[in-house]
Amino acid sequence: MILLDGKKISSDIKTEIAEIVALFRKKGLRPPHLVTVSVGENAASQSYIRSKIKACEKVGFDSTNIKLDQNISESELLDVIEKLNVDPLVDGFIVQLPLPESIDEFKIISSIDPSKDVDGFHPVNLGKLLIGIDTFISATPMGILEMLKRYNIPTEGKDIAVLGRSNIVGKPIAVCLMQKTYPGDASVSVLHSRTKNLREKLRAADIVIAAIGKPHFVTSDMVGENAVVIDVGINSIPDAKNPGLTKLVGDVDFDNVAPKCSYITPVPGGVGLMTVAALLLNTLKAYKQRNGID
Repeated sequence: MILLDGKKISSDIKTEIAEIVALFRKKGLRPPHLVTVSVGENAASQSYIRSKIKACEKVGFDSTNIKLDQNISESELLDVIEKLNVDPLVDGFIVQLPLPESIDEFKIISSIDPSKDVDGFHPVNLGKLLIGIDTFISATPMGILEMLKRYNIPTEGKDIAVLGRSNIVGKPIAVCLMQKTYPGDASVSVLHSRTKNLREKLRAADIVIAAIGKPHFVTSDMVGENAVVIDVGINSIPDAKNPGLTKLVGDVDFDNVAPKCSYITPVPGGVGLMTVAALLLNTLKAYKQRNGID
């Protein structure tokens, strides 16, 4: 069993990006600029944003965090987005989700300039992804693809089970892995809470991507021998060894599933770290496109 080390891969990616940005600076070019927009004080969102800002600093990007009041109106948020859309010094930006219930998330996402949509959530970018046109891939699926590539895990002709059908992970990673490319050329099944014979279908897969949001949902009897298991889940549960504290676990029962696997991601230390690295890659891509750099 080999651990898919998200910490190492994300560190490698950041080093590679930092070297590219250093070359830009030597040529007298400004660095890429990523903007994060947050509404309210959601603790998880703020933690994620801090990790993005820290990552930008590490690779030499400019970064700006626009903090907005929880009670901001939808029209006011749309005004902020429009200013970012037309700002020539902003290469990419994200609006941190979730948003307050009073704001239509789809309307907000759809108002972002697709060429600056480094989260890859805009309907235009999702549509391009579906038909195989080069575009921004949402960060978590892109991070998974990078893992597969950097560990040279074969996908051609493989049976891949994606557990979960969200617009952020399940659907886009399924589309990516069925494309005529690498990683891709796979036969992909999207499984979910209404799937019949779920256990059997998971067990028959060469690669399992678990993104269902339920701690330890995937047990050892759901996974075939020598399967590749990629755990997208990040769940907080009580820590039995430390009463009163919590710990992070994935959607996979790691301790019991890992011995059966050829490759598996840990939680933490797996896909989560790749998500921020992929966002940096998307921002670099947006910067190059805006400045005509190959």
